[in-house]
Amino acid sequence: MSRAGKRRLDALSQQLVQGIPSEGDFEGIPRIRHVAPPSAGKRVEGKVAIVTGANSPIGIGRAAAHQYAANGARAVYLCDASSTHLETHKREMRELYPDVDVVTRVLDVGDEAAVQAVVADALATHGRLDIMFANAGIVGTPATFADISAEGFMSTMRVNALGVFLCAKHAALAMQKTGPGKEFPGGSIIGTASVAGLRSNAGSTDYSASKAAVVSLAQTMSYQLTGTGVRVNAICPGVIETGMTLPMYEQARARGTQSKIGQLNPLRRGAVPDEVARVALFLGSDEASYVNGQAWAVCGGLSAGHPFVPGKLG
Repeated sequence: MSRAGKRRLDALSQQLVQGIPSEGDFEGIPRIRHVAPPSAGKRVEGKVAIVTGANSPIGIGRAAAHQYAANGARAVYLCDASSTHLETHKREMRELYPDVDVVTRVLDVGDEAAVQAVVADALATHGRLDIMFANAGIVGTPATFADISAEGFMSTMRVNALGVFLCAKHAALAMQKTGPGKEFPGGSIIGTASVAGLRSNAGSTDYSASKAAVVSLAQTMSYQLTGTGVRVNAICPGVIETGMTLPMYEQARARGTQSKIGQLNPLRRGAVPDEVARVALFLGSDEASYVNGQAWAVCGGLSAGHPFVPGKLG
């Protein structure tokens, strides 16, 4: 048996070891069986989460970190290549969530040793890792393929695709570690992809290719982690007002055309980061216990159809 095959057999999830037991009967019919605790409670209570791309004041990473902390995480790591706002975020979160260990790290997600070190710190300090939100990304080259250099293409791939791979690789290994308080392996890896990774015309060539790679990573790794209880999914945002898209929003506001942002999706608007963070919270929680290997579009419906201008079909 291969080493990988033996590792999978040694790291079976709680559901494969114990099954999903009966919860008794009510008037002759079985009660509903549960894997996750009640949704009304703290949805990631006691879990340890790492969030990359967490520096931007208006980013998805920061919003997700707040959702994890507000929902009972034991520790949240705020990681980014830039440290401009990390300590401000840390002070705010410690004020709002005093029971949460908030840790900041300057992290280049394309540096394997650096990624491994952050994961190792979570294990050494807290004895577990439960959520890896590999959210760090760059916008890529705002040009058509003919004007993208090989160096520019690979620079985008290094952050957006390699970075997610490295975070997922080391998180997946760490999530299979068990110990006091974590009897069985398991965890949730979430990579930020994009609708540009699902459909064309939503981003440049290098950006779109890198985000399609994130979707493929989620699909491929979910199978390679068979039986371990480690889930891997991708989130595919549409038009979200973040630091990456802020120039577009500012230009639209200056022209008085901000109402046109998101007009091609059925909701006819753009989104704020918390709307994506709520999905990252769900995917990181046990409520998503049967969601694996998926690309979740959070795009107002943009990716559900072919763009058209209303009233111009006749």
